[in-house]
Amino acid sequence: MANEAKPIYLDYNASTPIDVAAALGRACEISQRGLGMPDIQRLRDLFWERLRAAFGNQIVLNGHPELRLPNRLNVSFAARVGAEILARMPDVAASTGSACHSGRITLSPVLKATGIAPEIGMGAIRFSLGRSTTPEEIEDVVDRLRRVLA
Repeated sequence: MANEAKPIYLDYNASTPIDVAAALGRACEISQRGLGMPDIQRLRDLFWERLRAAFGNQIVLNGHPELRLPNRLNVSFAARVGAEILARMPDVAASTGSACHSGRITLSPVLKATGIAPEIGMGAIRFSLGRSTTPEEIEDVVDRLRRVLA
């Protein structure tokens, strides 16, 4: 009996183990269905179409055109620096494909490994879309990018 393992239940806001198990089961069910992912993918594709229409050959899609995450859009603005673009849009939640080390902005190792030229890759920005993203927000970001890059 001394070596017998005993279950330990943590009291998270007075939840019972059954409540926690049910919540975990529901979370797993939702993640398996990819709740909302087809809609998010359509928004991602709309975003890419709007960016191409606005910037033409000055914007490049980073990654495979079809085999990519449904909620991510990674693009590069040619002859620009992604970090500088985002600095002028502080309330847009996005990130760059480059890392800053000791005051220097460098090309992302991933983009470098895929053969992206530095003059393209330095302009990389990674946008993430979620269930609450709207077409109006996409239009707003495209309009703001137009102003920033004018």
